[in-house]
Amino acid sequence: MAKIIVYSPHVLIGDIDIKFIKVLEILNGLGFDYAWIKEHLSDKEFYNWSMIFRVLKFFRELGCSSELGGLISQHPWLLFEGSGGRVLSLIAFLLKFGLPMDGISSMFLQFPEIQASHFVSNIIRCFLFFQEIEMEVDEIGKIVCSYPILLGSCTLKKTSSLLHDLNVGKKRLCKYIQENPQELSKWGMGTRVRPLPDSGEGVESQKLKKKFFLDLGYGENPNTLKKAFKVFRGKGGELQERFDTIVNAGLDQEDVSKMVRVSPQILNQSKALIQSKIDILVNELGFPLSSLILFPSYLSYTTQRVRLRLAMYNWLKDQGKAEPDLALSTIISWSDKRFLSQCVNNHPSGPQVWEDLKAEFTRDK
Repeated sequence: MAKIIVYSPHVLIGDIDIKFIKVLEILNGLGFDYAWIKEHLSDKEFYNWSMIFRVLKFFRELGCSSELGGLISQHPWLLFEGSGGRVLSLIAFLLKFGLPMDGISSMFLQFPEIQASHFVSNIIRCFLFFQEIEMEVDEIGKIVCSYPILLGSCTLKKTSSLLHDLNVGKKRLCKYIQENPQELSKWGMGTRVRPLPDSGEGVESQKLKKKFFLDLGYGENPNTLKKAFKVFRGKGGELQERFDTIVNAGLDQEDVSKMVRVSPQILNQSKALIQSKIDILVNELGFPLSSLILFPSYLSYTTQRVRLRLAMYNWLKDQGKAEPDLALSTIISWSDKRFLSQCVNNHPSGPQVWEDLKAEFTRDK
């Protein structure tokens, strides 16, 4: 008892000793005497008996009463490490992801030979890893609820190391983990991680990509195809989908083919971004869709740049200080330095209006 008081002198102050007494009563009732308690106390910690009482109470609420003695005997640090704070943090984490009380109870009854702090650290490390590979929240929840022991037992390598060692992208890795969650146990610190087996998707993508280039008129010349492969980023199916997005906006397929041959980088963007830029051009800025045929590179510029340049040009035009029919390609593609000298500086207030517009569009970004 003297040792307990030395490690927890506050038990002699105020009402806190009530929780201390209750903890002793529960532990005594489970068959643990003072000698056992003394044995598992550390002179490196001060103990919060109120928190320890909360942990014991929660275990009872989980339905572990009959097995509680065995659980504590096997894993005393569940109570005494951080006064049970790690256990409470773990329970809160699992409840947040929807693991039911009987699932949490089952997890503790199968708790591995690992300290609570390490278990909590590992499970959070896995959660952060899932976030970093951009796994959907509901999928993370499914894995956390189905495999808490697995996640808490393995200390994963860094995300960047795993992506490199596995030789895989984030999208495929997410799918692979969902189908093979037990593989996580093989990717721990200090283990040799082998690349994932080829899924066959890469070969199929290359075939679709080559077909896409041939349809565009690149021909069978290996050097020409090699250059095309370097210019166009994305899988074969994605490139065709982006191409079709421009066609479906209302342009002729042959015109779009010419646009892509002139400005191949326009297909290095997602389908959604291409749709958004076309919508801005036609419905917000009021240009005809045919403007893309003459200036396909429009799709390569950021919407912020386009809106800023046109807002400035329209202001100058209203002031009678800009050519009324300046081509869209000229307005957008000129460097900032040339745009300032050729347009903005044509009006005494131009530079200030330009800075005000830049600030406005930066806020709206």
